[in-house]
Parts: sequence; C-alpha cells; structure tokens
Amino acid sequence: MKALVYHGPGRRSWQDVPKPELQAPTDAIIKVDAVTICGTDLHILKGDVPEVEPGRILGHEAVGTVEQVGAAVSGLKPGDRVLASCISACGRCLYCRTGVYGQCQGGGGWILGHLVDGVQAEYARIPFADTSTHLLPDGVASDAAVMLADILPTSYEVGVLNGQVRPGDTVVIVGAGPIGLAAIQTAQFYSPSHIVAVDFAASRLDAAKQFGADITVNAAEDVAKVVAELTGGAGADTAIEAVGVPESFELCTRLVRPGGHVANVGVHGKPATLHLEDLWIKNVTITTGFVDTVTTPRLLRMLAAGRLDTDRFITHRFGLSEMDEAYDVFAHPADSGALKVVLFS
Repeated sequence: MKALVYHGPGRRSWQDVPKPELQAPTDAIIKVDAVTICGTDLHILKGDVPEVEPGRILGHEAVGTVEQVGAAVSGLKPGDRVLASCISACGRCLYCRTGVYGQCQGGGGWILGHLVDGVQAEYARIPFADTSTHLLPDGVASDAAVMLADILPTSYEVGVLNGQVRPGDTVVIVGAGPIGLAAIQTAQFYSPSHIVAVDFAASRLDAAKQFGADITVNAAEDVAKVVAELTGGAGADTAIEAVGVPESFELCTRLVRPGGHVANVGVHGKPATLHLEDLWIKNVTITTGFVDTVTTPRLLRMLAAGRLDTDRFITHRFGLSEMDEAYDVFAHPADSGALKVVLFS
C-alpha cells in the first residue's frame, strides 16, 4: 500500500510500505476513506516531536471502513464505517475509567502517527478498536465526520468546557486558525453575548466572522482596550489561547476579568511568563489540557442531526495519492488560504 512516511526533520515521502496486520486481538484494520492533516504533523516534520521516529507513518485523523477485526473486538464488524479518533483508549486504566482518555496509561493516548503508525495511508491499524473508534450514522459524509477526529473535540473540551463558557459571557479567542475557529463554533453552544476573535491575518479574521465571531481584532491593535470598551472595563469572562506562543498566552492573561478563566489550547514549544504579580489577586483560573475526545459522541450526534456544520472548515480536497501536494498547500496557509485539507481514497 501507499503511505506518508516521516524520514526525519524536513523529510517525508508518499511511498510503498507493507499493508498493516493485526497485532493484538483488540485491533482493527480499516481502509482509509478520508484523512486530513494536522498542524501537529507539521510540528513533527520540523523536528519538534522527537518521539516520532524516522519510518513512522504519520496522521491521526481519519474515517475508514472496517476490513478486519481482532478476536477481542465485539463492537465492530467488516463493512462498518468508523471515525478513528486521534486518541486511543485502552478502556481499562485509571484514566480511561474516568474518561480521561488522553492520559491513557494502558498503551493508548495520542499514539497514532506518533508512537505507532498512523492513518495517512491507504490502510491503517487501529489499536483498542472498540474504544477508539465511533460508528458513523447513515448519511454522515466522511469529510464532514473527519473534522471530529481532533480539532472540534479539542477546541470544545480544552477551550470551551475548560473555560466554563456560559450564557451571556464575553469570550475572547486568541488565534483564528482551525482550532480557534472550532472554539468559535463550539462556544456558540452556550450563547455568549460576545465572541471576539484576535489574529494577525486578515484572511483568518474574515473566516472568524463567517464562523460566528461578533467582533474581530487585529493582534497588532490594542486588544485590551477593545475588550475593556466592550465589557465596561471588566474584561473577558473567558480567554481561549489557540496559538501556542508566549505572547498569545500572556495576552489572554491581560484580557481576562477578575474571576474569569484562561483556557490554554495551543501547543507551546517555549516558556511563557506567568505574571503572578498581577494575577494573584484576581481569582483567575488558568487551565491547560490535552483532548480526551470524551465529547466526540455528542458532537457526532449533533453532526448527524444537522446541528453542527463542519464542511466550512474544509477549503481544499485532494485524492489520497496527492498527499505531497496537500501537505504543501496546508503548510502555507498565507498563500493557499487553507484551513483544513481532506484527502479521499
């Protein structure tokens, strides 16, 4: 079969590799129907994730058709269409038993395209298949469903739920890439009075408006002044960090009101300063997090009911054999306008 293989920092290839086989009775083999590329894959290619070894097949977001199941798999059968979650869950460890699948200690967590071969391939092995896949309802398209593999549950759980967004709140989202846009979309579940999107790129601020932001602010402007004027000087009830750089996190801590929440979603590669000299007296709650995908069934029900629009994330579609072109488009959003790309078999 063909797969996208990592060969060390800056090197990848779409090449022939052996078709995966069952390695454990809890495994399933899927034929990949639709797959997407994540910003994390770009971090891997930059060498930012040293745990990923050369020779690894990348990718952790896919929809596929079950081709084969292990002897211990009871909830799937060949022919089933499934969403393969970005998080694998053993279902038995302390963390899985409390729904914290992202911290699985039984061999799961984020392993696809990281510690084991991933899904940017014609076929993929899915470990812990019963607890790491979701059956797709009839009528749910593969490209719509694949957006639920990572970005939507990540933004919803780590941003909106951790940030405790409530009706009438003012929510500021710093960063209007796919994660920030998903936070804008899922924050609307709770009817905030204002959603403010902050970014440097005009194209992303335009996208934020289309996704439901009431106000957009260029990050080069005085964002704190805009938020203060909007809230009568109080500040944001929730500030969601969706970039992963020190400046965006520190901006969130300046924008939040006393008693408010800062929910960090971005993946940080450098230290950020925590200004406790200003924050200690403000009763501010700061949360970090890694997606557990515990909300994926809820999001899937909303998608099936027509209550969640995921098509708007997809700006480019490719055939699976066009993987190299898709990576180039996704890696240069300023030139291509890409939000999410989807590849079909």
